[in-house]
Amino acid sequence: MPFVRAENTSDVTVLEQRVRAGEALATKAIAALEQGDLETAEGYWSQLIENFPNNPAVWSNRGGTRILERKLEGAIADFDRAVELAPHAPDPYLNRGIAKEGLKQWEGAIADYNRVLSLNPEDAMAYNNRGNARAGQGRWDEAIADYKKASELAENFAISRANYALALYQRDRQQEAIEIMRDLVQKYPMFPDMRAALAAVLWEGGLQGEAESNWVAVVGLDGRYQDIDWVKDVRRWPPRMVEALEHFLNFE
Repeated sequence: MPFVRAENTSDVTVLEQRVRAGEALATKAIAALEQGDLETAEGYWSQLIENFPNNPAVWSNRGGTRILERKLEGAIADFDRAVELAPHAPDPYLNRGIAKEGLKQWEGAIADYNRVLSLNPEDAMAYNNRGNARAGQGRWDEAIADYKKASELAENFAISRANYALALYQRDRQQEAIEIMRDLVQKYPMFPDMRAALAAVLWEGGLQGEAESNWVAVVGLDGRYQDIDWVKDVRRWPPRMVEALEHFLNFE
């Protein structure tokens, strides 16, 4: 009769306890994020990293929290570690690209998005984000192609359609841009980005009444569009769209 070695049940119990404790910390971190308490959430992810240093997900999650805190270099370091631990997982590359975009490291961001697309050629978010990085470089035609591809891959991906419309306007394709903006506003009445954009371009086109009607809705939905610096530097509208909104705001 062969000899069967029994597992050390005390070791199994300790492992189970650590896993349960980790799950509890993750739950607390997610709850803190939902409440907007980013510092507390980061603290919980840091505890999880101490307990599970070889788990790429906890590194990636702390990186995502640091992006929200605008701790972009720290976020990139976290995603670097996540990539080392899970080189074939697309999310750390995608999120590292977002952090690099925040630092205007356009080529580095594009390289990360290309890596995502090499792992999953139908990742709509990677196409959209690569479009953002290319727009940051002023490569508008390439950005338009990426936004269009993202929209084709995910028909309900509203932000990629919005970015597509904004980039079209930048390239003097106003009629196409306005048609997409109108369609998005009709489909998503509570979408402040497109209502603000539509207000700006309609004003430029001499349709003041309709422009003002859309703007009333924008102010009630998201007051940040009254801050031209936020629109330019954070939302990162193209220059011609920023100029159109600035004309509207200055008149108002």
